Amino acid sequence: MIKKRNRRRPALTLQERLDKFTREARAAAEKTPAGAERHALLQKVRDGKAAAEMERLLSSPGPQHPK
Repeated sequence: MIKKRNRRRPALTLQERLDKFTREARAAAEKTPAGAERHALLQKVRDGKAAAEMERLLSSPGPQHPK
């Protein structure tokens, strides 16, 4: 039996999902005491910010050639 692909579109855009992820990770980091777990959460926040910035740069129209 062949499994069908899920062809539903996500409710949120990639940018919105990345922003939500970083907000939730930051909120979780603020609630945890200093230590390895908090450090890992803050690293996820930095990774999420970097991914959001890369997505913004890649989806921007960029420099346009004159016509």
